[in-house]
Amino acid sequence: MQQGYFITGTDTNAGKTWATIALMRYFKKQGKTVAGMKPVASGCLLDNGTLKNADALLIQANASLDIAYDLINPYAYEAPISPHLAGLDKPVNLDLVKAGFDRLKPLADIILVEGAGGWYAPLNAREDISDLAQRLALPVILVVAIKLGCINHAKLTHEAIGLKGIDCAGWIAVCSDPGMLNYEDNIDTIKNALSAPLLGILPYQEIADFDGLAEQLQL
Repeated sequence: MQQGYFITGTDTNAGKTWATIALMRYFKKQGKTVAGMKPVASGCLLDNGTLKNADALLIQANASLDIAYDLINPYAYEAPISPHLAGLDKPVNLDLVKAGFDRLKPLADIILVEGAGGWYAPLNAREDISDLAQRLALPVILVVAIKLGCINHAKLTHEAIGLKGIDCAGWIAVCSDPGMLNYEDNIDTIKNALSAPLLGILPYQEIADFDGLAEQLQL
């Protein structure tokens, strides 16, 4: 691994997966090999007797090499609820996630790890997403859903990342609300408020064009 990033968001459905796949396509166009993880996912569906998550399958499909699903998504929960509740019978163990991440590191130039929910989404009785990012020792890319309330959400999450002692490598604006008024002004306000650089603005799309989204990124 030459570089890794942890992808977090201002909330659930902020656009983390679309941003993650766009980043994978971006780095591929730079001539890099890419792999990814979504260590924890809820709301998984049975596929030939195995619980799998649609976002994790996208990450698997966009990797530069074939990677076993269990390595990408070791904690796949069926119930569409917070992981600390969905995983009562099999709680997330950060040591095991770190071991899986260490197995991925020699396989690709760039490793992207997508979180679940927001920065403080609980993973088990004691630990949350911020603890996972800290355990993996990766700089964070913050995905901001551009919708009503996004300025407050972006500033709070960016501040929380800093309080954890983790570097925020940048943020990505995801235009998730086609009816959002003055979205450019909101993005400019966030850009002026955060010390981390804006890495790209992903326009609203009904169906993702990941190659097109990748063209909006600049790291």
